[in-house]
Amino acid sequence: MSTKLPIYALDSTDRTILRLLQKDSTLSTPQLAEQLALSTTPCWRRLKRLEDTGFITGYEARLDRRKLGLDILAFVQVTFGVVTGSAIQQFEDTIAQRPEVLACHKVTGQADYLLQVVAPSLDSYSDFVETVLRSLPGISLIHSSLALREIKASGQLPVPPENL
Repeated sequence: MSTKLPIYALDSTDRTILRLLQKDSTLSTPQLAEQLALSTTPCWRRLKRLEDTGFITGYEARLDRRKLGLDILAFVQVTFGVVTGSAIQQFEDTIAQRPEVLACHKVTGQADYLLQVVAPSLDSYSDFVETVLRSLPGISLIHSSLALREIKASGQLPVPPENL
């Protein structure tokens, strides 16, 4: 069982490792060590500790959605009329399994959930709304906003400086 370190337990080298790996997760331990002016073993230990304590939760390649034919990017607000535990659970379980849903957040405000959804076409997005969302119990409102142009899309988190 891993113990989570508080963010202030990270020193400047740990923070640099996080920043470097966010920019290029394919860096090998020797390459990372070279950029940090460390030997490989201490660098590996730091990296392993960052993984074990949950600061690094995995490694992913960023893909170009348009080259994959996913031309539609929608932000979907979902509002429930009558909120029951089973309807919410069914919604969350269903959405968690859908590959076209990139993100789903329970939010404050007028909607209950905000989804980020990709689809190859308007027709396929419409099919998702009709066959998936509208089939779920308790949903009273679905509001979609389609992205016209992507200004910035990044999964990189700002790593706070050491003095915070």
